[in-house]
Amino acid sequence: MTTHAHVKRAFKFRFYPTDAQAAELSRTFGCVRKVYNLALEARTAAWYRRRERVNYNATSSMLTAWKKTEELAYLSEVSSVPLQQCLRHLQEAFTGFFEGRAKYPRFKSRKKSRRSAEYTSSAFRYRDGRLTLAKMREPLDIVWSRPLPESAQPSTVTVSQDAAGRWFVSLLCDDTITPAPATTAAVGIDAGINSLVTLSTGEKITNPRHERHDRARLSRAQWELSRKAEGDGANRAKARRKVARIHARIADRRRDFLHKLTTRLVRENQTVVIEDLTVRNLVKNHTLARAISDAAWRELRMMLEYKCAWYGRELVVIDRWFPSSKLCGNCGMVRAKLPLNVREWTCECGMVHDRDANAAKNILAAGLAVSACGGGVRPQRESSRTGRSSVKQEPQRATAGTPRP
Repeated sequence: MTTHAHVKRAFKFRFYPTDAQAAELSRTFGCVRKVYNLALEARTAAWYRRRERVNYNATSSMLTAWKKTEELAYLSEVSSVPLQQCLRHLQEAFTGFFEGRAKYPRFKSRKKSRRSAEYTSSAFRYRDGRLTLAKMREPLDIVWSRPLPESAQPSTVTVSQDAAGRWFVSLLCDDTITPAPATTAAVGIDAGINSLVTLSTGEKITNPRHERHDRARLSRAQWELSRKAEGDGANRAKARRKVARIHARIADRRRDFLHKLTTRLVRENQTVVIEDLTVRNLVKNHTLARAISDAAWRELRMMLEYKCAWYGRELVVIDRWFPSSKLCGNCGMVRAKLPLNVREWTCECGMVHDRDANAAKNILAAGLAVSACGGGVRPQRESSRTGRSSVKQEPQRATAGTPRP
């Protein structure tokens, strides 16, 4: 029996506002930023001065009082819903901070922060494929690049503008997802730079290196921006948008490639095994930081996580310290060292290994062992003199380490 998954899913589209709509949305973005910063300042001051925690209800009352002042009367000129929503987002940010999941909330910057506003169902009308926001007479001119779910009724609508000046609207809808047909296939994935991923089947998928391909154009645009004086408003803004458009083109192409790759992997395999890579630490290597960022391993993992959950697949993440590259999948020996420039190595048992293909096979074997035994994947202990595992194990089981009880 097929079990359908009911999820909240955001559908993002580009739209082209009229001059009046763009002006209204720009005012709304500014008011949202102002209210967020005022509320953050009030909550911070209350804590440091009186050791008092201010919650959402208190900041909502503050918003009402701010609107009645002469200085902040302009807050009443835009829809109140996005202002209330930004206070809810601030409350969520503080909740994450107090639970240790996030850093202390930061003030929004006019130049650097994301320009967005969120509308709930009371502040927009969606009917027959036409979306009209509060304080607007005409519907938005949306490019419907794909259909919404049948009988979909958005619960929230988020309007945003990126640094390149493009306008987007994101509609959050209830969606029903049918799990993919069951299969017995499983795949191990080794992430890399030259090959974006190497599969346990031996297939290598070349890294498109989107940033490198546009690096000359980006460098030229950044050089032109650097030559514009700070006070040169229109020309500097134009140069800044040109840089942003190149960055947006790189990000869009990278995201499109990763979506196609992860969708294929999830559809073809019942079990997907990956390594737990700490990208934050890896990019501290200044020699490889740019290439690692361009590969977008974290985005790859994020897509695999939610797509596996949607389509009824199993995603296994093995420990980052598991010696996948240094472990011989034939005899179980672990090499003491394996520099990054060594792409092929020969084990003492005579087996010749391609570094990435061997790692992918070991990752798969480790993930299947964890899936079957319910244990964790831990690195094998190595002898400081020989590099061999200090615990004798069967060749196939050695790839998974010692299962936890």
